[in-house]
Amino acid sequence: MNKLIVYLIALISGVIGVFAFSPFDYWGLAYVSLGGLLFVAKNAKKSTALFATFLWSMGFFCFGVSWLNVSIHQFGGASLGVSYLLVGLLSAYLALYPMLFTYLVQRFQVQSTVIFAALWTLTEFLRSWVFTGFPWLQFGYTQIDSPFYGIAPIFGVTGMTFFTVWASAVIFNFVFSLSKKQWNLVGVNVLLLLVVGGLSAYVGKVNFVQPKEDKGLTVTLAQGNIEQNLKWDPEYLYATVDIYQKQILAHLGKSDLIILPESALPTLENSITPFFEALDRVAKEKNTEVMIGTVYRDEQSGKLLNSIVTAGNPDFPYELTTKNRYSKHHLVPFGEYVPLESLLRPLNSVFNLPMSAFQSGDAIQPSFMAKQHAFAPAICYEIIFGEQLRENLKKETDYLLTISNDAWFGDSIGPWQHLQMARMRALELGKPLIRATNTGISVFIDAKGNIEAQAPQFEETTLTHKMVPTEGKTPYAALGNLPIYVLSLIFVLLRGFTTLLKRRLNLSQK
Repeated sequence: MNKLIVYLIALISGVIGVFAFSPFDYWGLAYVSLGGLLFVAKNAKKSTALFATFLWSMGFFCFGVSWLNVSIHQFGGASLGVSYLLVGLLSAYLALYPMLFTYLVQRFQVQSTVIFAALWTLTEFLRSWVFTGFPWLQFGYTQIDSPFYGIAPIFGVTGMTFFTVWASAVIFNFVFSLSKKQWNLVGVNVLLLLVVGGLSAYVGKVNFVQPKEDKGLTVTLAQGNIEQNLKWDPEYLYATVDIYQKQILAHLGKSDLIILPESALPTLENSITPFFEALDRVAKEKNTEVMIGTVYRDEQSGKLLNSIVTAGNPDFPYELTTKNRYSKHHLVPFGEYVPLESLLRPLNSVFNLPMSAFQSGDAIQPSFMAKQHAFAPAICYEIIFGEQLRENLKKETDYLLTISNDAWFGDSIGPWQHLQMARMRALELGKPLIRATNTGISVFIDAKGNIEAQAPQFEETTLTHKMVPTEGKTPYAALGNLPIYVLSLIFVLLRGFTTLLKRRLNLSQK
């Protein structure tokens, strides 16, 4: 086939893949996109296959993470050209992982559908680990509203991605077999899809966890809708405090818990402790607790931390040194800290975003408590790291909690992709999830990953809903990614063994 046609197929199928994710949610397009990638990966000439994979990746990632342009250009002060260049450079880096996949397919002449999935799992693991990882746009997320969502509580999003790649390879072989009229292979592939698809749909009906109906909490989310270009303006601080103060006062005594978003009050918590102490007293009188995302400096270690603290908790009276505090561990590179800081900060304003000098909290932290319920928190970016959240899950955990400020990404597809990943965390772990954000999308998500209540985006509003916790564990909550990694390794070893055995038999016959 003409190289230009191969390259065009690669580029178009890469772009198509993004439409499988939120906010578009055409989950079936994930199989079309991966089918296009498999087509170019198996191209006879290695150089053509590798360059076509690069084009697939650039189409996929440049479109998929285009929302980064908003924060780089509008809030980072970089020119439009520089912001697009940086998105392109990031996409080119991310393209290395699909290119590694294609290289391995070419190097070992892979034909087995399950080995395609195993190799993709390897490259996705590397993408989520190297340089602290960037596991955005994993194809498993696209299947959360498909009939195959039941795989997630067993194998997590990694297993969902494995299934999506494997099913794409089976569909690809099915279409190829039809074109070649290889009816025996057509039958095998159809049978495989029917069996695995049927099992997945059946497993989706299994309830690994049970609701604790008598332990529900009435929770209010405060969505201040503070514009990002005003958020860190010192002159707007009092207006911000006024907005959240009114929202809190309107629900004190009516809700069990009020939750404010990430860094809700855009100043150092240490400098406004009288506000927190007064809120602590009033909240206790009204029997309502308040969670607030703060910027906090640990006076012992000197660390600047992105954290969450409570007011009105009778077991943990508010003070700067309270033990009932969660501090963000997985920071956003360049957004919350700058690698090679002394070298990069002087180069451009994009490396000097507001509050880009945070330090990390501990990887494993105690349960965050409110109203005698245990929460497993994740601040903003952290919610995309499923294993970190799983490792912080305790036996007593009632709810998952994430607070965020997606105003960085404006009216782009970024916040919707972010929400989709939060929904997956709830489905994987079998725990209801509460998501409080500055500009939206603030939501309550049940233990199946479904949205129970949602506030409109870009509105100053509150959202109140009763959330019922669950008890029990999903298989993924117990074992994490270990089963899918072990299965992938077994498949690769078995394939290697059978290939070696065939070669020896052929040699002995000669």
